[in-house]
Amino acid sequence: MPRLRSIATRGLAELSALTRTGRPPRAGLRILMYHSIGSQAIGDKLGLYGVAPARFAEHMTALATATGVKTAALSDRNATGNDLHVAVTFDDGYRDNLLVAAPILQKHGIPFTVFVCTAFMHDPSGNFLTPTEVRELATLAGVTIGSHGATHTPLTGLDDRALREELVSSRTELEDATGRAVNAISYPHGAVDRRVRDAAAAAGYSTGACSRFDINDVTRDPLLLCRTDIHAGDSGHVFRQKLHGDWDWYKWRTRDPAQ
Repeated sequence: MPRLRSIATRGLAELSALTRTGRPPRAGLRILMYHSIGSQAIGDKLGLYGVAPARFAEHMTALATATGVKTAALSDRNATGNDLHVAVTFDDGYRDNLLVAAPILQKHGIPFTVFVCTAFMHDPSGNFLTPTEVRELATLAGVTIGSHGATHTPLTGLDDRALREELVSSRTELEDATGRAVNAISYPHGAVDRRVRDAAAAAGYSTGACSRFDINDVTRDPLLLCRTDIHAGDSGHVFRQKLHGDWDWYKWRTRDPAQ
């Protein structure tokens, strides 16, 4: 059944691409969502989110050489105009974001954001960034460190007190680790609603990344930014389709937390 859904989804993407033939890429800020690069992503039973290093390198080469595409930092408020701007983000805080992804991104001069779950920094498995490695990553040119919560708990299921603790404690620990302000958050599991959004603002965040599949225009709430999910099986062809906007119909599968 999952294979049939995958075939149907890719078929719809190809149809969408045909209807957009000759059109320029959709303008706005497109935020790419990655997880691990070369290792197993947490809870990823279907193997969707552990992108192979060679595949990731292919994606970033395609991004760096794409016509009419500009790379941008997540917080770039000027990136939602008449051009296509693309920001690269990673969720969870895997060690390979520093050891594997960062050299590839630095080679192309592509800025990126890593959203770190602070509990994972103390995980003994060796799969996640330690506080020292988070600090090292934060010193690289074009890198932003953001929060992915304290315990990777869906924030919508917490009461107000626990919600504030998740938001504030993770931000404080990351600021202590990096010596820099942490103003961005990616909501764990994509779990965000108006209450969580407002709590994030009250906790000092100015940028928030969701898991809803879409591009962002100038009217988009900066604390409810949509992202484009990148999967392990996305070939260079599929990646370019996603950049172009051929998969944006996928947004109808999920509710928009901004509404």
